[in-house]
Amino acid sequence: MGKKRSGGGATGPQQAAKFLGVSVLAGVVLAGIAIPGAGALGLAAKGTVEGFDEIPANLKTPPLSQRTTILDSEGGLIATVYSRDRQVVPLTAISPYMQKAIVAIEDSRFYEHGAIDLKGILRAVNRNAQEGGAAQGASTLTQQYVKNVFVEEAGDDETKVREAQEKSLGRKIRELKYSIQVEEELGKKKILENYLNITYFGQQAYGIESAAQRYFSKPAKDLTLEESALLAGVVQSPSRFDPVNDSQEAMKRRNVVLQRMADTKDISQAEADAAKAKPVTLKVTKPKNGCITAVKGAGFYCDFVRNTFLDDAAFGKTREERAKVWNQGGLTVRTTLDPQSQESVNESIKDHVDQDDKVATAVTLVQPGTGRVLAMGQSKPYGFGKDETQINFSVDKKMGGSNFGFPTGSTFKSFVAAAAIERGLPPTKMYQAPYDMDYPSPVQTCGDKPWVNTGSPKARVENETESEVGPYGMKEAMAKSVNTYFVEMISEVGLCPVTDMTTKLGVIPANGAKLPEVPAIALGSEGMSPLTMANAYATFANRGVYCTPVAIESITDSHGKALTVPKSKCDRAMSERTADTINTLLLGVVDSGTGQQSGLTDRQSAGKTGTTDSRYNAWFVGYTPNMSGATWVGSGGAKQVSMENIIIGGRYYDKVFGGGLPGPIWKQAVSGALSGREAPGFTTVNIPDTPSPAAGGKPTTGKPNKPGKPGRDGKPGDGQPGGQQTAGVTGGTPGGSTGGTDDPLGGITLPPGIIGGRD
Repeated sequence: MGKKRSGGGATGPQQAAKFLGVSVLAGVVLAGIAIPGAGALGLAAKGTVEGFDEIPANLKTPPLSQRTTILDSEGGLIATVYSRDRQVVPLTAISPYMQKAIVAIEDSRFYEHGAIDLKGILRAVNRNAQEGGAAQGASTLTQQYVKNVFVEEAGDDETKVREAQEKSLGRKIRELKYSIQVEEELGKKKILENYLNITYFGQQAYGIESAAQRYFSKPAKDLTLEESALLAGVVQSPSRFDPVNDSQEAMKRRNVVLQRMADTKDISQAEADAAKAKPVTLKVTKPKNGCITAVKGAGFYCDFVRNTFLDDAAFGKTREERAKVWNQGGLTVRTTLDPQSQESVNESIKDHVDQDDKVATAVTLVQPGTGRVLAMGQSKPYGFGKDETQINFSVDKKMGGSNFGFPTGSTFKSFVAAAAIERGLPPTKMYQAPYDMDYPSPVQTCGDKPWVNTGSPKARVENETESEVGPYGMKEAMAKSVNTYFVEMISEVGLCPVTDMTTKLGVIPANGAKLPEVPAIALGSEGMSPLTMANAYATFANRGVYCTPVAIESITDSHGKALTVPKSKCDRAMSERTADTINTLLLGVVDSGTGQQSGLTDRQSAGKTGTTDSRYNAWFVGYTPNMSGATWVGSGGAKQVSMENIIIGGRYYDKVFGGGLPGPIWKQAVSGALSGREAPGFTTVNIPDTPSPAAGGKPTTGKPNKPGKPGRDGKPGDGQPGGQQTAGVTGGTPGGSTGGTDDPLGGITLPPGIIGGRD
């Protein structure tokens, strides 16, 4: 290492070498030829500099990363997301003061020189030689723009960012060659516009528009003289001259800029002096980025939109490509979120379940016939703090939801009934439906091997109370949600028609697994998401036509160009007659069955309740002809909470069931969402009443009219519903095995506490 003078500067030979290097560099670029004597000067070392002629002639300018705006269906703001907070604006939308200030302080001869400023280089060399250091640089505004292009292209890659900013002769030469191209192709005004849009102004603000909004809460076109000088001064060192953290240092730098503007005759000395006398006055708008900033309680909806974009091949062949487009930003995403529906969901959740309750709730609303996701909310807000979460309880795991979803209980019975009716089973079909029974066996699967109840003891199923004893017809069995009736039904129809029907309805377990072919699915053994359930029931409302859910209505890029957005795909899942029959059956659930507390008062509504084993989960899935929604209440965390003798939303519940809490949440949410909107009715069918035990029907087993006995007090899961408690089924969530040694589910592994099908 060469010796330095006592003052810390370079030695005489070092100064001479520096002068020679920069002078040669200037001469090389001006001449536009390869560097003469590069080897002799040591410039040809690998990784240091390329031959000037070998540098690519075209600078590939990447599109500037910008903020993406997510809007509701009416154009209202939901959230702003970005990797870099930038809003690109034309030069005409930037204050003339700002344009003059940045040129004055960064490159006062900008309009006089070409790609490089020879006078500036010589002046810098002379000054640096005199001071023995690097007191003054020689980069033109064009060169600075080119360097910023390399930094922008590097993105979040720290290694590439360092390479783009390294103080090496090789980088300088590349910058200079590209600067020649930029000057020839763009011209001064466009270069200035690009520079003001690309450069970093501190406080997470990229580009002058975001900087003006960040520091002064105004657009760049309205910046005053002193405001423009302040921002122009920040560019040299955004941390040192940050006006938020050090107003005195920022003011000193601002005044330097003002004086420079006076020296270059951009303003008068009197104007400069008057501006210098003013204090630094900020009106800071804090950075707002990501779904955590979403308004209208739509943080999870925002997250769902992002995951929808990243998951759909329409926006890029691979997830990496789609992520690059999303992070590049500059998009305007109009969603299907309906503000009225979202507000109503938020209010209903707030009125029934508190954020710090032991359990949580999630509500999702969709539009039948279009698949439009209208609202999505939950009691645990989107965030990182206490009683907050980033898990979206409304969606499947791959879209940011829980690992397993939530067992649906008796809400699954509607799918069993639809499959049976579609296969020709009449809605007047009667089954003995005793209070409790062994699972019938064998039951036909989609393959050659039937399901057989081989447990010891055999898997059993029971009804809610011992007074629920058949025979029942479908109408009464659906209204009362009689477990044994639907177990007999699925045993007769077979498992394959049911799984075929659920496939057509988009009913796929939240973890993406295949629905197991076991009779226990009739009672809602599998974990589903509220979105899945709401959209499946929307098919009934749409008279048998299933439409895939959609959350994105349109997307435009930073240039206003529309991107192709996938539309909902609609296919017939069942006949109109089958759908009308299910609608008629589920109207009875809210009219006189387990969902009476859930029925709307100003229009027809249908739905189904569900409560799972040990009351870990409770559901109501309901709909009108123009809106479908699912409400789930249960354990949102790893620990399962039995909803008995529990306070939720400040109210005491001895036992939570589907019609008792989820139903009223759904009712309030949908009532508000549909307020002032049309109230179409269902097309119904005539389903004759069938004899019940009280009317002379002959029960075959059971102990009618007994309120219960020790160990059988009517709680879901007290016996062996669905064959689960004697099956020894284990899962991936806390709770472990539910007991027993034999496995009648054919080795299927499921989370615990998911069988019961009660209401």
